[in-house]
Amino acid sequence: MKNVTEFKVNVPEQVLDDLKKRLQNTRWPGEAESSGWNFGTSESYLRGLVQYWLTGYDWRKQESLLNKYPQYTAEVKGVKIHFQYIKGKGKNPKPLILTHGWPDSYYRFHKIIPLLTEGEQSFDLVIPSIPGFGFSDKVALTSEAVADLWKVLMTENLSYDKFYAAGGDIGMGVNKALASKYPQIVAGVHFTDIGYPMGQEDPATMSEAEKQFAQFVQQWWYAEGAYAMVHSTKPQSLAYGLNDSPAALAGWILSFVHSGATTDLLERSFGDKDALLTNIMIYWVTQTIGTSVRMYKVDAMAQWSGAQPLQKSNVPAGISLFPREAQFPKEWAERFVNVTSYRKMKEGGHFAALEVPDVFADELRSFFYSIK
Repeated sequence: MKNVTEFKVNVPEQVLDDLKKRLQNTRWPGEAESSGWNFGTSESYLRGLVQYWLTGYDWRKQESLLNKYPQYTAEVKGVKIHFQYIKGKGKNPKPLILTHGWPDSYYRFHKIIPLLTEGEQSFDLVIPSIPGFGFSDKVALTSEAVADLWKVLMTENLSYDKFYAAGGDIGMGVNKALASKYPQIVAGVHFTDIGYPMGQEDPATMSEAEKQFAQFVQQWWYAEGAYAMVHSTKPQSLAYGLNDSPAALAGWILSFVHSGATTDLLERSFGDKDALLTNIMIYWVTQTIGTSVRMYKVDAMAQWSGAQPLQKSNVPAGISLFPREAQFPKEWAERFVNVTSYRKMKEGGHFAALEVPDVFADELRSFFYSIK
């Protein structure tokens, strides 16, 4: 490894003391009678979560779990990147970079680390925090710019000639850019989502399945897409409240998580209650919620500027479509990537690596080890 420094998560006690006071002093707004989640995050649920946060959740225990695996920082093109780096135990492990999204973090992949680093078909896992998230520098970059950093991290800092890439949500955009810009060194990419119709496509070029998908996305956008509209237009206005109130931060993140899971699946969809809070804590202790949502605006500005769209590459692309993700047809994905594997899964949602880690790990292993 070149120009890499070891890293440990070690949150000062005063940060935890301050968090406790803020949680205890939450000013609850009240909610409409029997409104449940129909107006946004349920206050009754959030009150219970905050109480558990105060009395049952153990950050120091979770911190030790985060430190279980080797972590590092490296300055890449002037940006400090935090990442986990875990070597596979097989004879010829494949280098694989995993990219998270919003509102999760590098913790998204915590459960699949032991599953992908053991056995003959293993991987050298590189799991970075996107700039503006977690323990990386607090700067918002476009998805394409992040892909450029990942290329340098993998080839220069970690000295791999070729590597593989997987991820979802924002990680999807990063991986599309990697495949498009660096097909000589990216040997394969894996996706759980692939982007959505935004009204710019010519209907004459769309299949019937794609048109139905576009209609579904439009309906979903009107019902659940408020978060992305705010992030893409007024992220700074939102950041003040989320950076100041842990209850507000949790409420905003939970609103998105609930959009992809029924109430009874809410915690399980993110692993469990502790996993949900650990992810929220990573935003809180690093004060990166503002830069994380700002990335949406930066990406949107790049798109509005008329920048050239990424070219489709010939890099083999695998898709594992989980049932609580938007069900895009194969031909929609084929517009952007070279789909060589398209599989519909039986269970799981947006955070499949946390919800069904065994299934997700099996999908990555079977796809990447099928590439010749």
